[in-house]
Amino acid sequence: MRRRTATLAALAAVVAVVALVLALGGGTDSKHATASAEAVPGQPSVDIVSPRNGARQTSHAVVVKAIVHNFHLAPRQFGRAPQLGEGHIRFSLNRVPDCVDPVKLLHAINSPIGNGRLVGASFDYPRYSGPNGVLAERIGTTGSYSPGTRPEIFYHGLKPGFYRLILNLAQNSGATTPFHAVTNFQILPRPGHGPKPCPKGKVPSAKAAARLG
Repeated sequence: MRRRTATLAALAAVVAVVALVLALGGGTDSKHATASAEAVPGQPSVDIVSPRNGARQTSHAVVVKAIVHNFHLAPRQFGRAPQLGEGHIRFSLNRVPDCVDPVKLLHAINSPIGNGRLVGASFDYPRYSGPNGVLAERIGTTGSYSPGTRPEIFYHGLKPGFYRLILNLAQNSGATTPFHAVTNFQILPRPGHGPKPCPKGKVPSAKAAARLG
C-alpha cells in the first residue's frame, strides 16, 4: 500500500509539471517552466543552442541548432503512430510586426503566456525554411510550422526585424507535446535603412520587444 501511495505521488508530481508547462507555454516565463520540467528525472526537454535569446545579427539567414534530451528523433517513424519518447521537432518562426497595436501589446504583456500572444508573419514556407518547408508543404503545415527530424534547421531570406522562434517536441504523428523551447532574436537593418516611422497610435517593434522582455 505504501509503495502504491509513493507511485501515485510521483505521478501527480509529473502531471503538475506538465500542467505548468502547458499553462506558461513560453514567453518571459519559459525559462522557469523549463527549470521546473527538468526537475523530473528522465523527462524530455529541448534547449536552443543558437540563435541565443536576445541575439542581434546583420545576416539575413540563421542556423537554428538545438539539443534534445530524453527524446529520440525518429526519421523513419515520421507520420506514423505515436510511440513513447520518440518523434520529431516542430520549428515555428514568426516576425514581430514593425508597428504593434498597443491594445494587442498590453494583452500580450498581461497574458499568462507572455509574448506568445503577439504573433506576426510566419516564415515556415519552402522559400524560407528550405527542405523543412517543403516537408511542411507536403503535410499541410506551411505557415504554421516546419517539421524536422534533425535538431537543426536553416532559415534564409529573412528581412530586418524582431523574430520569435519556438521549438516543440512532437510525436511521430505530428501531435505536439508540452515540451518546448523559445528564443527571440533581431536582424539588424543596414545603416540608414531602418523601419519607417509607425502611424500615430502604434508601438514600434523595438519598444514592443523591450516591454515583452
